[in-house]
Amino acid sequence: MSKRFTAVVTKEDTWYVAHCVELGVVSQGKTIEEAQVNLKEAVEPYLESFGSEDLPDSKGEVALYPLEVAVPA
Repeated sequence: MSKRFTAVVTKEDTWYVAHCVELGVVSQGKTIEEAQVNLKEAVEPYLESFGSEDLPDSKGEVALYPLEVAVPA
């Protein structure tokens, strides 16, 4: 059985940080691809702690957009 979750990758300094939104699992890598592989390797054992009926659901549709806000001077 497989299940789909939402992953977001951001660049922080020289590392790419991958975050699984629904599970709160985070990993990193020197490349986007490495971060993705590392996140998958981190999520799989995390999910083993759940029963198949207790798995969290995907958030569904995700929209990413630039957010510009005013900040105090």
